[in-house]
Amino acid sequence: MNKHHVHETNSFYWDTKGNDFLRAIVLPYYGAFVSEEKCQLFGDVSGKKMLEIGCGNGQSLQYHGDRNASELWGIDISEKQIERAKQHLKACGLSAKLICSPMEEERNIPANYFDIVYSIYAIGWTTDLEGTFCRIASYLKKDGIFIFSWSHPIHRCVVQENNRFAINKPYFDESWYSVSPDFCQGELTLSDRKLSTYINALAKAGFVIEQMIEETDNEIIQLHDANDDLVKRAKMFPVTFVIKARKL
Repeated sequence: MNKHHVHETNSFYWDTKGNDFLRAIVLPYYGAFVSEEKCQLFGDVSGKKMLEIGCGNGQSLQYHGDRNASELWGIDISEKQIERAKQHLKACGLSAKLICSPMEEERNIPANYFDIVYSIYAIGWTTDLEGTFCRIASYLKKDGIFIFSWSHPIHRCVVQENNRFAINKPYFDESWYSVSPDFCQGELTLSDRKLSTYINALAKAGFVIEQMIEETDNEIIQLHDANDDLVKRAKMFPVTFVIKARKL
């Protein structure tokens, strides 16, 4: 895996395609069929200093700004997304410190400073999971909270064939691969890590897990077409997972 190639491919995708159409991966949604309104992982954020990893177009930062967070910071690999976030937050009357960089790299983000660091469907892009979690731990105050969501690894292993779900990829395969999303043209480079890989990396970085969510919210599912392929999958197995961890 060539880290530079992965960063180049993925940043080009987000620069050119954007994520306005991905409504399920900005707060209050953590991903498909999981919401903060039901989970209440953040609690009261008023007066909190918050950093988003993979801030995209700024909508999740706005969610916390509207709830009176005291400081908003964001980092994203895409210059275009950073520009969109600046424009969006300005239009909402909010200010934020926004940094264009891969999450793996040092960018003079203050240490022991933030109350909450979070990432909505972005942490899986990192080419160095352990290093990224260690950086995030360094940004947080003692007892600070880290919340992140990503595609559930079992979701990537299953395909639908003849109205049945079948395993077509080893769960243990964490190799990087190229994929073209169904919803638009373009190419992304991904790795499907096991849940244990995330959990062990969190422990190594000095976090203790307080909560993990992989259940599908049935109330959200009922708002969608029952014949939708993703709805069918979500009724059978998790498509999103969320972890809330605390820095020791």
